[in-house]
Amino acid sequence: MTTSTFTPGAQQYADSVQLRVVLIDGALLTGLMIRHGVGTQIQRTINIVEIDEDFFE
Repeated sequence: MTTSTFTPGAQQYADSVQLRVVLIDGALLTGLMIRHGVGTQIQRTINIVEIDEDFFE
């Protein structure tokens, strides 16, 4: 895992070993943190409202 990027050599090595190696770079780490709510805070919530057509029947 790195907050930066992996060198081509590191990527080639991870691809060449028989065991599964997942390289988590800064972009992937950020996405995972946001998706799972780790180290994040909700700043604003937006409500999207639509008409409930069943209400008028």
